[in-house]
Amino acid sequence: MRPRPAEYIRRTRESYEKLGFEPYRWFQAESEPAFAVPGKPLAESRLGMISTAGTYVQGQVAYYYKDDTGVRAIPNDTPVDKIRFSHIMENYLVEARQDPATVFPSRVLAKLRSDGVIGELADNYYSCMGGIYSQKRVRSELIPNLAEAIAKERLDLLFLVPL
Repeated sequence: MRPRPAEYIRRTRESYEKLGFEPYRWFQAESEPAFAVPGKPLAESRLGMISTAGTYVQGQVAYYYKDDTGVRAIPNDTPVDKIRFSHIMENYLVEARQDPATVFPSRVLAKLRSDGVIGELADNYYSCMGGIYSQKRVRSELIPNLAEAIAKERLDLLFLVPL
C-alpha cells in the first residue's frame, strides 16, 4: 500500500481560514540554494539544531500564536519531560507532545554524539515558531535573531527540523 500524501498545504489554508486570517502565502525563492560541501567529516564537526515547532523549555515564555518572531535557546541537556510546544498550528503538535523527538530530536543527537557519529553538539539548540504569516517580519526579525543566536555556538553544521 502506498503512503498517503501529506496534506499540509490544504490543512494550513483551512487552519488560517478558521483563525480569520487571509490565505497563507508560501515563500518562493527565485533560485535553488547552492549546494554546500561540509568542511569536515560529521564525526569531527560541531552540530546545532533549529526546530520550527515552537519548542520551549518549561518555565520559558510560550510562543504567541500569531507572528511571534522570538527565538528560544534550549540547553542540549534539557530533559525531554521539560520540553513544551506552542504553535499557531496547534493541531500539528499532537504527535510532538506524545513524542517530542518527532520535532526536537535532542536525545537522538546525544546518542549519535556518544556513539562518535557527531563530533560535538552545540551547548544550546534553538527554536522558533515556523508559522509566521509576515514574510517581512521573518526577514527583518526572525532570521537576524536566529543568526545572532547561532553564531554564538561556533557551529560547523546546522540541523533544521521543520514542523
